[in-house]
Amino acid sequence: MPIFRSQHQAALLAWLLLHPDHEYTLTELAKRLVVPLTTLQREAQRLVGAGILQDRTLGRARLLRANLSNRTAAPLTQLLEVTFGPETVVGEEFDLTNVEQVLIYGSWAERYHGTPGSPPNDVDVLVVGNLDRADVYDAADRAQVRLGMQVNPVIRTPEQWANDADSLVLQIKASPMVDVTAQSGGES
Repeated sequence: MPIFRSQHQAALLAWLLLHPDHEYTLTELAKRLVVPLTTLQREAQRLVGAGILQDRTLGRARLLRANLSNRTAAPLTQLLEVTFGPETVVGEEFDLTNVEQVLIYGSWAERYHGTPGSPPNDVDVLVVGNLDRADVYDAADRAQVRLGMQVNPVIRTPEQWANDADSLVLQIKASPMVDVTAQSGGES
């Protein structure tokens, strides 16, 4: 998004604010985000100076984490969830041939819709269409790498999705879900 100073800054913020319970070394972050270490150091210094991130030294390593006490943390996290979080990543990675619908359900969708609870550890994805199972699992693997959390795909044909005899379909339809079909970002 053009509101961030750079793509590197946005990637760093997204990773740390969307994984607020963890801290990472600069080296880990540089590898994970595929950003040159010197560039990441400059971005981290700016964000620590602004109070958005916290750092500490452990031996020779510099550890970074989100500063959740900063008053901008919650709104910035919401913005990053929309622009870099599961809604965007799953929508992009599951934009496959013969996909009719892609829905995120489960704990991530519940938190997205405001249901209180602990942060989700995974993302449950329903893919509706006549698809090659290997393509769906490849998409899940790509999304998992980008998000740093497990992505659990479930495949249903359009007929299965329309059939209310399937207990999982009934459960998904009765629960909060987020429609990410073709990166539309629409909700149900």
